[in-house]
Amino acid sequence: MLMLGTVERDAQTRPTPAHGRAAKIEMAGVAKRFSAPSGQPFTALRDVDLEIEAGQFCAIVGPTGCGKSTTLTMVAGLEKASAGSVRVGGQPVNGIVHDTSFMFQADALLPWKTVLGNVALGPIFRGTAKKEARVQARDWLRRVGLAGFEDHHPHQLSGGMRKRVSLAAALINDPAILLMDEPFGALDVQTKAIMSNELLGLWELTRPSVIFVTHDLEEAVALADRVVVMTAGPGTVKATFDIDLPRPRGAVQEIRFEPRFLELHQQIWECLREEVQRAYSRQAERSPA
Repeated sequence: MLMLGTVERDAQTRPTPAHGRAAKIEMAGVAKRFSAPSGQPFTALRDVDLEIEAGQFCAIVGPTGCGKSTTLTMVAGLEKASAGSVRVGGQPVNGIVHDTSFMFQADALLPWKTVLGNVALGPIFRGTAKKEARVQARDWLRRVGLAGFEDHHPHQLSGGMRKRVSLAAALINDPAILLMDEPFGALDVQTKAIMSNELLGLWELTRPSVIFVTHDLEEAVALADRVVVMTAGPGTVKATFDIDLPRPRGAVQEIRFEPRFLELHQQIWECLREEVQRAYSRQAERSPA
């Protein structure tokens, strides 16, 4: 049973966040190079300049292989830039960035642990007593509409429910930065819309800085304050678009029919389409006849 009113009630009873924990993200002249299987260097990103203000929700779109996910891993400190600088909260990223939560496309849940156990892991790793961590986990499961499923295991849940568990696990630590790598990409259209609404409602409570990677341009415009378009690989920032749709956004299913939404979508698609076509042409050239 989905508890879609939970987020709205929480938002009404909590004070407006002051963005005290959110952190500014800065990338200047960033490049990332890897070694290809052939041993030759492969450039995934080049000359990336990007600023995301504290508490801002930024979506990144671009063709497959343009370095969107690599951007996330460098902000998190999981990868080191080959050139340029990455700064979080004014400090250079030289290792794993604290107060950061990462939500992947694939479920990163431990199959042998219950739903409650998975969500409580973050606070426990941060030194919270197990009993208190489980109290916090129950509260977050309530917020994402999974009260009553605490003792289930991941394989006993639907795909959408597992995403709710992942979202609770990402937000329970009150992160300053939330990195999301196509988190709803595998969901059906209806479930994706519900999860998008839930995400916006929960984000409004504490307003961490968000980088949300997606291939779905409609999803990007509906969720974000800013949409960044990246070029076909090696990726760099082609353009940024400020999304001036008012907040709170309301239901994403409805906002997509508003004239301003359609105008923004068309502007961004005209910028993105050329890169998608370029990436497709490259892929076709590499494919065997």
